[in-house]
Amino acid sequence: MKFVTDLHIHSKYSRATAREMTLDSLAYWAKIKGISLLATGDFTHPEWLFLIKEKLEPIGNGFFRLKNILSPGNEKLNSVSLSPHDVAFILSTELSFIYSKKGKVRKIHLLLMAPDFESVDKINSKLSGIGNLRSDGRPILGMDAKEFLKMVVNTCPQCVVIPAHVWTPWFSLFGANSGFNDIEECFEEMTPHIFALETGLSSDPPMNWLLSPLDKYALVSNSDAHSPSKIGREANVFDTDFSYESMIQAIKSKDPQKFLYTVEFFPQEGKYHYDGHRKCEVTFSPQETIQHRSLCPRCGKKLTVGVMHRVKNLADREKGEETQAIPYKHLIPLNEIIAQAIEKSSACKSTWELYFRFIHEFGDEHKILTEVPVSELSRMSPDKVSLGIERMRQGKLEIVPGYDGTFGKINLFEEKPILQKDQDQLKLF
Repeated sequence: MKFVTDLHIHSKYSRATAREMTLDSLAYWAKIKGISLLATGDFTHPEWLFLIKEKLEPIGNGFFRLKNILSPGNEKLNSVSLSPHDVAFILSTELSFIYSKKGKVRKIHLLLMAPDFESVDKINSKLSGIGNLRSDGRPILGMDAKEFLKMVVNTCPQCVVIPAHVWTPWFSLFGANSGFNDIEECFEEMTPHIFALETGLSSDPPMNWLLSPLDKYALVSNSDAHSPSKIGREANVFDTDFSYESMIQAIKSKDPQKFLYTVEFFPQEGKYHYDGHRKCEVTFSPQETIQHRSLCPRCGKKLTVGVMHRVKNLADREKGEETQAIPYKHLIPLNEIIAQAIEKSSACKSTWELYFRFIHEFGDEHKILTEVPVSELSRMSPDKVSLGIERMRQGKLEIVPGYDGTFGKINLFEEKPILQKDQDQLKLF
């Protein structure tokens, strides 16, 4: 069975998330996006876990589904038909670890997935004695990531731990400001229990392939969404039995017949791709940062070193493609393509009205972006939308890279000269 998954999102109980991050709303958006399996997110939070247990029931394969469907309470979604069988959920959460190791403060985010409520309850019971699980949907724990992994392996061996958005500067495994230079430095003797890494929005597989030590790890991609319309912006596509065990085995084996491909942002669009200082609106390529001694030329403060710079620092290849790599596809969210086509914002009413016309005509967003022939898409007015989708599929676009928490900007239509400082970065793709 072919299915699309998004294994990392947040609930309304996480900081800076939308109130609409409820299970019913998420299920509607998952169907719209073409996602068959969606993370619950935040199962460590007591109130959210209570709602998960109230709303979801196991379906016997390590996944869950809604017991019943409530009205979405959203005008945009009223015309969407949804049944409990359309979308399944997987128990997952993200945890933040802040601790000192080898004389340096480490800040690491880890993704945790579980096949049943029993495992979740065991994990939460142990973590409740370490930190305040009620404080945030993504709790902050003063615990060594290695010790956490050891606890999970000893308590619930079927659970899976995946380092989240591994290149983000502030909270990640390889983060420039708080991470490690290699996986073994972080997890030590527990490293063999890590078999996958999450690329994050600001990196993609080709960037990770520049490091040969990462060849043995599967690369997964997830949205880390904080609002329902953002789910699926990065995702994973499988062709296996629809079960927790089969999906995890497909990731472990890195079998491209079962783990078909990942959906990726164009990484330059990620908000930590290049170096820079947002307050001063300064953005630099890695080479420019070196020339400026990592200092902002306007205020003199230290620049935030982005993902591309960090990858180059740790890379041991000029160019490399891992021999047993899972394919990937760079996609742009449909509402962003429509917004550019009609010269409106991606959040405005006219953009969403046209978005739902496409959904009702062709089924779901993933299908529209990857499968529906451009000749069919062009039947919908304006045909500039289908042109944008065609250009995205061909990689014919221009991007101003994101930096220091600011998303990059994609240009699908206008012919503008690419800045010289972006040339080296764009050659990578």
